[in-house]
Amino acid sequence: MIEAVEKAVDLDAAFARHGADFYFSMAAGLPIEERLEYWKKMVHVDFDHTSSILNLTVKAFDPQNAQKIASVIIGESERLINDLSLKARNGVLKASQDEVALAEGRLSAARNALRNFRDVSQEADPVEAAKLAGQLVASLEQQLTQLHTDLMTARTRMAADSPRMRVLTTQIDSLEKQLAQEKQRFGSGTAGGAGGSDVANRIRQYEDLETEREFAEKAYTGSLASLEKARIDANNQQRYLAAFIQPTLSEKAQHPSRLMVSALVFLGCLFAWGVSVMAYYNIRDRN
Repeated sequence: MIEAVEKAVDLDAAFARHGADFYFSMAAGLPIEERLEYWKKMVHVDFDHTSSILNLTVKAFDPQNAQKIASVIIGESERLINDLSLKARNGVLKASQDEVALAEGRLSAARNALRNFRDVSQEADPVEAAKLAGQLVASLEQQLTQLHTDLMTARTRMAADSPRMRVLTTQIDSLEKQLAQEKQRFGSGTAGGAGGSDVANRIRQYEDLETEREFAEKAYTGSLASLEKARIDANNQQRYLAAFIQPTLSEKAQHPSRLMVSALVFLGCLFAWGVSVMAYYNIRDRN
């Protein structure tokens, strides 16, 4: 604080010896330790624990210097407390911000993996695609069963080379080929680059990616909530210094008390004189 104040106020000049006053003044060129001891005599800070109010008192040989020193002390104190409070707030938020960045990166990676899987497999949802393929296969099998029934019924009434028989046979062949293709597609996909060629493999891989994405989203949401809570707590715990009474200019010299100092010096001199007289007479009587 002394070094900070000296940048704005010349303390050697402010506390220099005035006339014959050698006791209360500060000699020039003192080391920092002695300057600090003198500083403690001239600057006092009282803290009221009940009201949390700081009372700053600065003594100087000139009221303007005392006011200027007090103003510089308040300014430096505000800067120091605000810097410490800001560092503490940033320290509290940094851990939460790191968690958010980590969760955001994990969520982005999960979404990219799921998008790459869909690009390769050309399926938005293999589970739904498998359901639709199963429904289609069931429908084709039902149609094929009905055609076989119609064919068996037609054989009892028509010749084998009749137009109706040829139509039914052609429809059955077509449905069997389509059914074989659908079963092959249902049981063996073309997403070899996605990690497997069968539906079960694609579904398993898709579910793993979807689970990872959902977990990453929940983790990201939780980290954002933690960051917001940490920000609120940090704001509530923030400390600051506010000067509601600016340094005032003294109109009357209050220190030192001239009458008291003069009386103490007189009493001290009188005591020393008395002791000297008593010592003199005691020595003379002995001789």
